[in-house]
Amino acid sequence: MTQTSRRTFIASGTAVAAGAVASTLPALPAAAATSRYFQHGLASGDPLPTAVVIWTRVTPTTASAPGSGKGPSAVVTWEVATDTAFTRIAKKGSVTTTAARDHTVKVDVRGLKAATTYYYRFTHQGSRSPVARTRTAPAYAADTQRMRLGIVSCANLQAGYFNSYRHLAARTDLDAILHLGDYIYEYGNGEYGYGNKNVDVRKHVPAHEVLTLRDYRQRHAQYKQDPDLAALHQKLPFVLAWDDHETANDTYTDGAENHTPETEGDFTERRRVSLQAYDEWQPVRLGGTAAINDATTIFRKFRFGRLIELSLLDLRSYRNAPGEEFSLEIGVTGDPQRVIAGDAQLGWLTNNLSTSQARWNLVGNPVMITPVLIPPLPNLVTEALAGFAGILPTEGVPYNTDQWDGYAVERKKLTDHIANNKIKNVVFLTGDIHSGWACEIPADKGLYPLGGSIATELVTSSVTSNNLDDILGAPSRSASIAAETAFQVLNRYIKYVNLDDHGYSVLDVTPQRIQMDWFIISDRADPKATSSRTRSYVVADGTQTVTPVSTGIV
Repeated sequence: MTQTSRRTFIASGTAVAAGAVASTLPALPAAAATSRYFQHGLASGDPLPTAVVIWTRVTPTTASAPGSGKGPSAVVTWEVATDTAFTRIAKKGSVTTTAARDHTVKVDVRGLKAATTYYYRFTHQGSRSPVARTRTAPAYAADTQRMRLGIVSCANLQAGYFNSYRHLAARTDLDAILHLGDYIYEYGNGEYGYGNKNVDVRKHVPAHEVLTLRDYRQRHAQYKQDPDLAALHQKLPFVLAWDDHETANDTYTDGAENHTPETEGDFTERRRVSLQAYDEWQPVRLGGTAAINDATTIFRKFRFGRLIELSLLDLRSYRNAPGEEFSLEIGVTGDPQRVIAGDAQLGWLTNNLSTSQARWNLVGNPVMITPVLIPPLPNLVTEALAGFAGILPTEGVPYNTDQWDGYAVERKKLTDHIANNKIKNVVFLTGDIHSGWACEIPADKGLYPLGGSIATELVTSSVTSNNLDDILGAPSRSASIAAETAFQVLNRYIKYVNLDDHGYSVLDVTPQRIQMDWFIISDRADPKATSSRTRSYVVADGTQTVTPVSTGIV
């Protein structure tokens, strides 16, 4: 999304873990408040049935600060066990890390058992890290009856505290966290903070906008030291998507809205170093490997028994610049050369959907795919929404060509493939837009509800990043209500939209249905903010529709 748009729209809803299932897992051992060598926590991710990636960062000397390029090589041992006392070691080994990889440690632990909880720790110079917990995915052929995921997106440290992470970490019923992007933000202090005055609730490190490898390493290090994010990483594996702020706002193949070559240098180099830092600092496999700096492909697939196949997209690396076309897809086909996913990734996705053996086909989709036309609104609200397209939109024009609305032909290829092959239970899980939505993707939006829908989309809110009431400086649930109603009147397949609230979502998946609960945070500027469920929607097996329910996930 454009920088203007991020300051002009956005919102969402979701919070608190009401009715969480009691856990049978042992509590993690208490960790020391500080650790001499392990100052940036532990994390795990990309769970497979027999493997998971574990991560940490070691600080071998006081001079070996993130991004410094200083310090000796360091030997780090790792252990994975099935008990917190580490009396039943499943796997162990050692690795050597250096300043060339910012002293990060990332291990793809193989040969594990499916659907099993493991505990892991690291040791350097006789000093042990805290203990963290992770879990492998069910076997591909397993008759899995339930998976439960926490879903988050858009966590800007300057705009508030990460209460959403804290409340998710307090739950005892989750299998993993799906992070749909904007894990870090690139802005400098005072550039994009809390509310329409951009107040910095917390200051970014470094203080300036991140541009270099040193900068990106320091920014990732700062986020990893956030106590709420660290606690969530310590308890659950993450599945991470890549959006734009991991490099710069509104990134596309050869540029970004928030990049000026004349003063900020070559964008290709900026993108390369941002990806390198991401690879170093995240528990992900790029190109299918956990090795550092050997691959750039981040779109990938996960399977959770016969219940879920999750295709995770990269919608920034292969796209044309946004905002170059408007297409209503009603008698207008758009430019066939404009792509958001690209031929290779789109072919990979359609093949995944066609060959899936799972009940539910989930798509981790960093930007919205549901077609959205902007309704007639008060001038102030219209101006606030304007940044999505980069111009003042007129009635009936797609409001945000940074998302799939700006890439009409490629979207039609995907939706036609789903419709023509009668692929059921496709659910797009989306972030980016700082607002909560529940939508049916129509077979023909001009005729809806005739013709029905071919898929559904569930959009989570932002953890902290500004939304509509923030940009307008209006009280929550005031000006936004009229806008939400107008969106739903003009776009009848949008069943729920919340343009004001910040928070997170929880997705519960069974063979019979998917349910998403939206949770909202009371005040992102308050480090002790409360959380409460605001709305729940169900997608029943085989229906391709979203239906409100009054009861949250239990």
